[in-house]
Amino acid sequence: MPLWLHWVILGFVAGALAKFLLPGRDPAGCLVTTGLGILGAFLGGYIGTRLGWGTVTADHFDPRSLTLATLGAVLVLILGRILRGGRSAAR
Repeated sequence: MPLWLHWVILGFVAGALAKFLLPGRDPAGCLVTTGLGILGAFLGGYIGTRLGWGTVTADHFDPRSLTLATLGAVLVLILGRILRGGRSAAR
């Protein structure tokens, strides 16, 4: 399986988990969820590497990668809500 497909699958799962952990009225399309997760994976990997927790790898399944990607996606989701002024969470 190509590496980019691993990133898409990891991004979709991490984005879906982030939306499950932080319910609210956010853009919930499949592409938005996948993009949220991929962006979260990059952010989670960066933060995890800086703190010495490990890195996000998409070439094989690693629970630590999924955890870091999900935490990154949660941060991206919170940041998006803050930038939108909390309107989507208040509806």
